[in-house]
Amino acid sequence: MSARLSVDTVLAGLDGIRSDLEAFYRDLHAHPELGHQETRTAARAAERLRAYGYDVSDRIGGTGVVGVLANGDGPCVLFRADMDALPIEERTGLPYASTAVDGDGRPVMHACGHDVHVTALLGAARLMAQARAAWKGTHIALFQPAEESGEGARAMIADGLADRIPKPDVCLAQHVLPYPAGQVLTRPGPALSATDNYRITVHGRSAHGSSPDRGVDPVVMASMLVVRLQTVVSREVSPLTPVVLTVGSIHSGANPNNIPETAEIQLNVRTYQEEVRQRVKDAIVRIAHAECAASGAPQPPDIDHFGTLPPTINDEETTRRVATSFSAFFGERARELGIQTASEDFSEIPKALGVPFTYWGFGGTDPALYARAAAKGTIATDVPTNHNAAFAPVVRPTLDTGVQAAVVSALTYLGNGAR
Repeated sequence: MSARLSVDTVLAGLDGIRSDLEAFYRDLHAHPELGHQETRTAARAAERLRAYGYDVSDRIGGTGVVGVLANGDGPCVLFRADMDALPIEERTGLPYASTAVDGDGRPVMHACGHDVHVTALLGAARLMAQARAAWKGTHIALFQPAEESGEGARAMIADGLADRIPKPDVCLAQHVLPYPAGQVLTRPGPALSATDNYRITVHGRSAHGSSPDRGVDPVVMASMLVVRLQTVVSREVSPLTPVVLTVGSIHSGANPNNIPETAEIQLNVRTYQEEVRQRVKDAIVRIAHAECAASGAPQPPDIDHFGTLPPTINDEETTRRVATSFSAFFGERARELGIQTASEDFSEIPKALGVPFTYWGFGGTDPALYARAAAKGTIATDVPTNHNAAFAPVVRPTLDTGVQAAVVSALTYLGNGAR
């Protein structure tokens, strides 16, 4: 049996499970759960995997789930899907829109498409189980918690993931993105950026607002720091090197007529090269200390470096093989993915297991909507992106494409004759 025949044989079952998958997806979308709270989602994934014949381990790293389907001698492929949602109030207007809230009453929404990822992997797992004569080896379906916080992959690794599964030969993952639905987009080498978060607390001396000369104003200090930090990218990094620095939070004081003791800013940095990453970090530290010294601060700033994620750098050969399979199956819908400034923790898993990986994107936007926006030059405003309250992948053909990509990529290694 050829590799293409293996793909056709496995995917022949898609028509028979499509309505069930779509119903599952809508239910999942309506019941989102935040990171480390994905108990319902994990239970539903585990239940389905067991029904398909997978050997299931759950509660890994909290709510992580892994299903292993051994099907004779051959390679071992691990495919990962993330499960968590975001603290965002949904504004899609969908009949299955989320009305869920967390324990603190915050609205919760699947604004990043992880519900698509879970459904697509479960669909692929079911099809692989139904057509075992078409492939050989071991298929691992991994459902990861807490991707949004960057904690889930590390939590599963720390909880002994490597000892609970056969060692894979390759790890695979995908993400729905605001491209036309039906497209699949791959990229060898650097695909996603590293991320680094910093919390900087500057110290002043409190005083009455009517007597600013009696204090040291941390609000002014923090404001100058925010402005000065913008020069790191524009003046200390080559314009040919992609770097993003965003100050996303600034807090100080409680009264309009009082100079407070401290001010805090939080910033996020995205880079692709370790040398640049270190250069930006050094600049942030240097500028923070210098601004405090220039303002006569009574003590140096406190700088907390947290929430780090590595860059996602796809293995060249793995990506080439998967991209070749995608081109053969999807034709002109197989495209190249531009470099992304988002970040992911997926690469922590193959890194810990010591195996190569590739990570790609697939479209979830209504193609007609995307085409209209492209023609008007309004993609940025008219096409909701991930983490937007209006982000709503079209069910068809997004789910079909996610399932197909998950199957085709796995069978690149597991399909009979595909070695």
